[in-house]
Amino acid sequence: MTQPAAHLDRFPFAHTYSIVARDPNTGEMGAAVQSHWFSVGSVVPWAEAGIGVVATQAMADISYGPQGLTAMAGNPDVECVLKSLLAADENHQLRQVSMLHASGNVYTYTGSRCIAEAGHVIGNQFSVQANMMLKDTVWHAMAEAYEKSRGALSDRMMAALEAAQAEEGDIRGMQSAAMVIVSGNVTDTPWKEKSLELRVEDHPAPLAELKRLIKVNQAYEMMNHGDALISEGKTEQAFEAYNAAAEMAPEMDELPFWQATTMADLGNIDKALPIFKRVFAANPNWALLLQRLPKAGLFKEDPALMKTILDHAMPKK
Repeated sequence: MTQPAAHLDRFPFAHTYSIVARDPNTGEMGAAVQSHWFSVGSVVPWAEAGIGVVATQAMADISYGPQGLTAMAGNPDVECVLKSLLAADENHQLRQVSMLHASGNVYTYTGSRCIAEAGHVIGNQFSVQANMMLKDTVWHAMAEAYEKSRGALSDRMMAALEAAQAEEGDIRGMQSAAMVIVSGNVTDTPWKEKSLELRVEDHPAPLAELKRLIKVNQAYEMMNHGDALISEGKTEQAFEAYNAAAEMAPEMDELPFWQATTMADLGNIDKALPIFKRVFAANPNWALLLQRLPKAGLFKEDPALMKTILDHAMPKK
């Protein structure tokens, strides 16, 4: 018997399209989603390093996320795990859930009462699923786009989301999007194995904004790689990484600021000065921040060096 609407008011209406996927080359796993629902990232995608990922949507029951991850930690048979959770759910016909284990096993369920158009495709170590779509071509287009794409897992999942929207996606339009990626490593500190977690809570073009954030995230990751190279004494390689990071997100002041700060601190003042000059011209407060770093132990205590930087890099009044 159909349950009255009031019985379901605790469930978010996260009707949406999403993908869960594992990169067989790196072992990374991820989930990505878009919906005409506020803050879909707080509802649909769930992930834990070394365990797996879950997408719970349609008339979404969030408990499938944490319960699914807990169950997958002891059982790689995701079909068994998901069917067990569905059997305990009196409203399972309204759910659409996909689970992917770190081994690459994947299983997806689309309930018979999910709002049309609804369906899914299970592929090699991935699944795409959608409900309340304008067309029944959405999930097939997502699968094709993912299989044909190359590159990082984030880029491939993004291609799947864009393919869904190219088929006109959610019948209601767009509002929010999210992506999460974790490693395949089982550790005692799984929070350190989350390489990406981005959410666009409310935006007229959430996919475009999510794609921009992915690029910014890649730039910051490259900057962190540069810092790691510095700690290894690989200065020239670090500068190459810093330059690459700045090129990925040229609109941002912060990345080149820290690049120039590191260069100057290591004695490469000639390379640092032109960068400082551009950054200080964009926002003079970076010069003020630089002057506060020595006291925090984050820049050498060298008044002559500081004077050289400020004299040559500060905009002339």
